[in-house]
Amino acid sequence: MPAKIFNYFIFFILSFFVLDAQASDVGKEKRWAEETVDSIMTGDAVWLKANGQKFLGIYTEPTTDIKLGGVIILHGLGVHPNWADVVQPLRTRLPDSGWFTLSLQMPILDNKADYMDYRPLFPEIAPRINAGLNFLKNKGVKNIAIIGHSMGATMAGYYVANNKRPEVRSLVAIGATGNMFKDPKLDYIQSLKKISIPVLDLSGSEDLPGVVQTKKLKAKTARQAGNKNYTQVEIKGANHFLVGKEDELVMEVEKWLRKYN
Repeated sequence: MPAKIFNYFIFFILSFFVLDAQASDVGKEKRWAEETVDSIMTGDAVWLKANGQKFLGIYTEPTTDIKLGGVIILHGLGVHPNWADVVQPLRTRLPDSGWFTLSLQMPILDNKADYMDYRPLFPEIAPRINAGLNFLKNKGVKNIAIIGHSMGATMAGYYVANNKRPEVRSLVAIGATGNMFKDPKLDYIQSLKKISIPVLDLSGSEDLPGVVQTKKLKAKTARQAGNKNYTQVEIKGANHFLVGKEDELVMEVEKWLRKYN
């Protein structure tokens, strides 16, 4: 191989590994944390560690005498664990029905990053979720569901498909995009092929095209995978962020959690 071509080849290979090794924007995480901690009205900020890096979680205990279990909540693209849409209603209101909640700061990039840019961050998902699971287990919680919204649903599906933790009893995917991205990490459909625990796929009737148009395919994939406890729920009139539909969101999720957890 001529030296010039060889050098281009080496450059291409090294560039691939550098891109794939991209890490979460720590500076943005810090800024989000400073803003988020001051805004917490319900629950407590907790600091967890994954891969030697400290990250924020928001922990809330049940307000009821009967404790039903715990949920780990994963936010969507580029935001934080106290995000007003979807995340905050679930993390603050499920405790009123007997659930511990732990909302995690997931890996993020700058505001210009799109969905595909997040692929290199996926190795950071499992360590963060495992840190959250261990935190809840240390609190005596052994019956846990993972709830994700949008990108958080993709991350949650990827985690459940590739990590077998017996305390994880179910998955709730809210606004999960189907197979728009031909990559096993970013493709929620590919994850469904390997998930055997109960799954609630929740979306709005006015959700994003990538969510609505793949509903039948998601159901078919789960059925072909042999998952008899896959359920789809559509909230009428709801958009991707379920704005104004928070009551229905919490009700549907809590009802389903009681059935399968």
